[in-house]
Amino acid sequence: MPDTSQSQSSKIAKNQSSEDLSLSISLSNGVGASNVLDALDVAAERLSIVRYVFLVQIEDGIASASQRSSLEYADAVLMGWPDRDNRDVVTPENSETIDKINKNLQKMESNIAEFSKFERASLIDNMSEVLVGITECVANIRGVFQPDFALPTFEEIKRVVQDEWNEEMGNINPDKANVASSVIDEVKADDAADAANA
Repeated sequence: MPDTSQSQSSKIAKNQSSEDLSLSISLSNGVGASNVLDALDVAAERLSIVRYVFLVQIEDGIASASQRSSLEYADAVLMGWPDRDNRDVVTPENSETIDKINKNLQKMESNIAEFSKFERASLIDNMSEVLVGITECVANIRGVFQPDFALPTFEEIKRVVQDEWNEEMGNINPDKANVASSVIDEVKADDAADAANA
């Protein structure tokens, strides 16, 4: 039997380049003024991994509206992610702003540990909830570096996805299926009666 003791996120994390892993490890104590831009790279890297792990978990079934919302929120925050030398990127220098980045990095890592625990237990709804928390941390970090870049909130994403989901579910109408089945039965009965009278 295959070894299932190792989570998908652990396997993916091990496949990262040594440079990326070193960068993540170096930020375990937070960033300072000299390496604050590293937070921009790590935040995108970490959310991308978690997003992929979650996608793998839900792709074989029919995702609920909340699960779709979590995934699309992560997609929205990662969309058009800037390089550190992008002219729109602001380099924070004051200690208060850097402290805000570090708090979000710490919370992000704590949530990722929780996410991995739920993944091992195959608790997809819990993973979905924690993914939202991870994405919010990453959105906060991006907001520091790109203050003029408008990011959607989870609630905004959720409203749109819920409407789409309701419409899709409305198209799967069991009453219509029952009506079609009744029509088929009536046609078969008529055909049988015609054959008997022939």
